[in-house]
Amino acid sequence: MPQTPSASARQRPTAALGVPAAEQNAALLRLPPAFFNRPSDIVARELIGTVLLVDKIGGTIVETESYDGDDPASHSYPMRRTARNAVMFGPPGHAYIYRSYGIHWCLNFVCEMASAVLIRAIIPEHGVGAMQQRRGMTDVERLCSGPGRLCQALAITGTLNGASLFARPFSLKGGGQIAELHTGPRIGITKAVDLYRRFGLKGSAFLSKRF
Repeated sequence: MPQTPSASARQRPTAALGVPAAEQNAALLRLPPAFFNRPSDIVARELIGTVLLVDKIGGTIVETESYDGDDPASHSYPMRRTARNAVMFGPPGHAYIYRSYGIHWCLNFVCEMASAVLIRAIIPEHGVGAMQQRRGMTDVERLCSGPGRLCQALAITGTLNGASLFARPFSLKGGGQIAELHTGPRIGITKAVDLYRRFGLKGSAFLSKRF
């Protein structure tokens, strides 16, 4: 049977933000469209601490990576539009979803032209039982610790590619206390491996990999 995380497990990550979970969620506001019309590095940092819900299931974003058209590791490099990456060349504030190695779905948020932020990990806070059932496991810290795990837990597939982040099933709320971040190289890439474009909530137990 799915297990709900203990109070300490639920509150530990938000305590790292310095605000109890209930108070933090109550203080958050829906992100404006202009939030995404900026460089992906900035957006990736500021998404840490934002609450992401898909059909009311999800939690607080704790790990991201940034990509853009000048980045050899990006799907949009070198500012070249294809059928696969077309969403990255569209308006900001939309979901760019693709399969990694033909196996796992990955969720990205489109920013300014040809750039996007990969959502690598969240804290499971809303609909934990449903996420456990989808993943077939009860370990809360591993439910959404990685882009593939996250998409499976939130039932995200390619059918949502190009969907607006400001309409159902998505909900994004931010504007809480500024998080203290780790910064480091991105994971699972073979190009531009020296760039520090991975960002994570300092002290979080829910990251996909330690910094």
